Amino acid sequence: MPSSPTRSSPSASKPKTDGSGPVLADLRSVAVPFVGLTGGMGAGKSTALKALEDLGAQVLSTDAVVHGLYGESRVKDAVIERWGAEVAPAGVVDRAVVAAKAFAGGEQERKWLEGLLWPLVGERMAAWLEHARALRPAPRAAIVEVPLLFEAGMESGFDATIAVIAQEDTRRARAATRGHALAEERASRQLSQEEKAARASFVIRNDGSVADLRRQLADVLAKLSP
Repeated sequence: MPSSPTRSSPSASKPKTDGSGPVLADLRSVAVPFVGLTGGMGAGKSTALKALEDLGAQVLSTDAVVHGLYGESRVKDAVIERWGAEVAPAGVVDRAVVAAKAFAGGEQERKWLEGLLWPLVGERMAAWLEHARALRPAPRAAIVEVPLLFEAGMESGFDATIAVIAQEDTRRARAATRGHALAEERASRQLSQEEKAARASFVIRNDGSVADLRRQLADVLAKLSP
């Protein structure tokens, strides 16, 4: 039987009021709700984002934004100056090498990288949201995939948040197909998916088919917009 999206508050009749998820009645007054999508490694965030786009939302991946920023000279030059030419062989930034440098260097290096990238990501998100809300006909929602949404304390900037979760063995298998391991998630200081789910406005279980995932997301969009 297909799963249904759940509000992560104790009761569906009592939406969160702690700032991590607005009351549904308030969302209906927002022309284009601004929604953050997150989840652990292998949970299926990208699949969910694509499904939301197919269902009529405007979508943006912050990972794609960061990828584009590394192609800009100001970011590329900054990371080369910080860590040397090895982070950009043949003049192209290797994100895996940058990540290794940032996390191996401890809190100071990680914070430096975040201080370089996050303000620029924020600028791109703001410009994208302005464009999304000006579209006619209006999209059903403007949804941004942010892997470290709660870890970065960004939830207050959204009208609502969605956490995509899946069973550990399912996540492990999906991560392995992309050459990752769930241990990398812990190393990258991500919250557990249980913690993400507890803080999100909506929780989507992604253990089944893509059709099941789409049904759950369609239900969320119906709650987000009139």
